[in-house]
Amino acid sequence: MKKWKYGLLPAVLFVCWIASGATATIDPNAYLDDVKFLASKELKGRATGSPELEKAGAFIAGKFREFGLKPIDGKSYYQAFQVTTNARLGKANRFHYVEGSRNVVLHFPDDFMPFNFSSAGKLAGAVVFVGYGITAPEYNYDDYAGIDVKGKIALMMRHEPQEFDEKSVFAGKSYTRHTQFASKVSNAKNHGAVGVILVNDRANHRSEPDQLEAFGSTEGPAEAGIPFLQVKADSIKSWFSDAGKDLDGIAADIDRSLKSQSFAFPESLRIDANLDIERAVKTVHNVAGYLPGESDEYVIIGAHYDHLGLGEQFSLAPELKGTVHPGADDNASGTAGVIELARWFSMQPKQKRGVLFLSFAGEELGLLGSTFYAEHPDLPLERCVAMINMDMIGRVRNEKLYIGGVGTGTTFRAMLDREAPKFTLHLDYSETSGYGSSDHTSFTAKQVPVLFFFSGLHGDYHKPSDTWDKIDAPEAAKVLQLVADVTDNLREGEGTPQFVRVEPPHGAGGPVAAGASGYGPYFGSIPDFGENVTGVKFSDITPNSPAAAAGLKAGDIMIEFDGKPIQNLYDFTYALQSKSPGDVVKVKALRDGKPLEVTVTLRRR
Repeated sequence: MKKWKYGLLPAVLFVCWIASGATATIDPNAYLDDVKFLASKELKGRATGSPELEKAGAFIAGKFREFGLKPIDGKSYYQAFQVTTNARLGKANRFHYVEGSRNVVLHFPDDFMPFNFSSAGKLAGAVVFVGYGITAPEYNYDDYAGIDVKGKIALMMRHEPQEFDEKSVFAGKSYTRHTQFASKVSNAKNHGAVGVILVNDRANHRSEPDQLEAFGSTEGPAEAGIPFLQVKADSIKSWFSDAGKDLDGIAADIDRSLKSQSFAFPESLRIDANLDIERAVKTVHNVAGYLPGESDEYVIIGAHYDHLGLGEQFSLAPELKGTVHPGADDNASGTAGVIELARWFSMQPKQKRGVLFLSFAGEELGLLGSTFYAEHPDLPLERCVAMINMDMIGRVRNEKLYIGGVGTGTTFRAMLDREAPKFTLHLDYSETSGYGSSDHTSFTAKQVPVLFFFSGLHGDYHKPSDTWDKIDAPEAAKVLQLVADVTDNLREGEGTPQFVRVEPPHGAGGPVAAGASGYGPYFGSIPDFGENVTGVKFSDITPNSPAAAAGLKAGDIMIEFDGKPIQNLYDFTYALQSKSPGDVVKVKALRDGKPLEVTVTLRRR
């Protein structure tokens, strides 16, 4: 993107262009100043649970106070809630094994390393080698064929067979879902393993060093449900030689035959390890400021103000993990938009309906702040006319603006079509359902009409290069003026949009849609990330979906799918991917703490 230099004259010309007689104007310079602060090195990427995020929250609250917005309870702009932060390594990680008459201690962190989503605690027992740890019926391949791992520790290789063979039944040039660490762990749990040890597959990666994954760098569930660690291949080379096996030779045999080469190590090999992983629970805050109207109805304008901190497992620049990910577009741009609109509306005459300005924490960890607010609203959600969400609005290209959720309100499309000609913006109603990987989803699940403003993904997304100098403030100001005009329509209109439940589109991506669409056959659920539960809690069930037909409801917690235990969303996604349209599966769930069992017939969308 082109770097902009902002002087007084361009700002004045822009203000004149949008003013149209208004008593106050959207100020691109003030907007950019707020982006600069939120995306500054001083705030270190605003990770949820960090002191820097709290500093950003205090900045937002200070702006609300400056503009004369009211705390909803009359006392505080903050809504506190707790989150389990990213895992940290403790001091008691050890790995010891007995092999015949030999006692061997592996050194931490040089020889072994837990994964960040591993369960903590003791890992002990016998070991079974399970190839790549893959069960892929679609490729007629199963590393677990003919081998029993129940109650044992599964040792497996990274990646998948024939990974550089373009004629492979696997992907050939690209990896399949079976290479994902979370998939390997879910499959091992499904076969009864009590722990997983991963080694790099050296046969196909001889030119690469045998390096362990850096702790905190791997995407996965908050906790896998069993211990999961990686060891260096040389550290356990004797396991294979003493069993009369060769790891590289096994990999070559698998590549050639695509048949299981799994085997149990002699009972004389026993592991005694401890994985010390700490997960701190911290209090974080949503920030809310209220501008009352003449009635108790109101519109929400929201955005998340957290980002990735130093990157960790969600960075898309793996080599730069550990450096500040400033998150200028994601989502200092939306947060600064909330601040600027709060300033703008604070100078407007009082209108029929109020505006609640909300800044959410925890979005990057799974919509945690907005989910908490939707479950514990400070104002009744039944009085909320609409929720407007802004996430990444700072880099409009070719004047194209994406607006989601248009189908969730009866009046939205006509209102936007009416307002659009006032702006040099090309509106793309990219999705209508109101579900997606941002905070409006939490309100869709509560049957609040939503609109989602988004300027599109780019190459700096979730990277340290998402910096303030790439924000196009004049274009973002156009977006904010459009949001202001839409909000005015919602505040003053005689009628209010009625909620319309729209089925999520097929192939909707991202973690929010997992289990709902885009992952194998259609099930029809929307997961709830707001509570730390064992299983998958549903925030909503799509009407006329297989889940709805089976009688599942919002609030149910799935604990078993087709006989497989479900501890987290990754387990569910993996289990669902293994099925086909037309399959009939038993689902066990909890409803208000009581067990429930239903039969679900999966289908195509």
